[in-house]
Amino acid sequence: MLTVFLVLFTACILTHPALSLHYAALGLTLWAKNMVPALFPFLVLSSVMVGMGLTEKASMVVYPVLSPLFRVRKNVCYGMLLGFLCGFPMGAKVTAQLLEKGKITPGEGAYLLAFCNNIGPVYFLSFVLPLLGRNRTAPYLFGMYGIPLLYGLLLRYTACRDLSAGDPLPPPRPQLQVCASQGSRLLEELDSAIHSAAQSMVTLGGYMVLFNLLNLIPQVLTGRPVPLLAPLLEITGGLGMLRDTRPLYSLLAVSFGGLSCMAQTYSCIRSTGLSMRRYVFHRLFLLGLTGIFYFLWFLLVPESFLR
Repeated sequence: MLTVFLVLFTACILTHPALSLHYAALGLTLWAKNMVPALFPFLVLSSVMVGMGLTEKASMVVYPVLSPLFRVRKNVCYGMLLGFLCGFPMGAKVTAQLLEKGKITPGEGAYLLAFCNNIGPVYFLSFVLPLLGRNRTAPYLFGMYGIPLLYGLLLRYTACRDLSAGDPLPPPRPQLQVCASQGSRLLEELDSAIHSAAQSMVTLGGYMVLFNLLNLIPQVLTGRPVPLLAPLLEITGGLGMLRDTRPLYSLLAVSFGGLSCMAQTYSCIRSTGLSMRRYVFHRLFLLGLTGIFYFLWFLLVPESFLR
């Protein structure tokens, strides 16, 4: 089946070069205009902070609030903070960085990955809601971020209640005291962070081009575009095709993230030992919870539904 699919994909590209160019250019344009400027600085800064051991200090912004509720350590709070604020796939990338540097345990990494890898609020408020023509903000913010946060709280007291009893952390690396050495270390971490971020951005761009290009197959087979399938492949290009015609479907697709987001997450965590199957399970479970939220909104306050 895989061979048939790849042969069909290749044949569609060869027989419809103009259409192939259109979809590939769409993915490349979205990557250059949206992903690179929005994500590259966060990738570099987060890598530097993890490498320099500054994550615990940075997490103090939210630690006094999150610690009593979630009963997690400061580095886990840092992963939650960046995962919710900086946008997908920073949640997966930061989790992988913290795990590889020995800042969190594998159990804590799996916990973070379950609910902290979401579409960023800047993207959601500046692109998704205006594209869908929605006037209200609070209900959609709760559906996009409140539900994952509550899900993380639920996991902490159920499946992840023994999180603190996980693998012990390695001893912290001693901090350098000499200013010149600290400056040299900062430059080394910055150079390493830029190289790592550039490699990650190129990989993410490749996924965006590829999954946008997959829209070619249903269009060739049916003779017309299939907008409903597009957000499940690549979320940004798919939303652009649907626009405001299916707002509820688009909101649920954003909550799920699409196959491109799944592939990008795998790219971030593949060397960490974290389970991709568990991540997909949690995304599907969150999708179901989001669907229940919108269903209850429709039942309880129908006059304001999707306004």
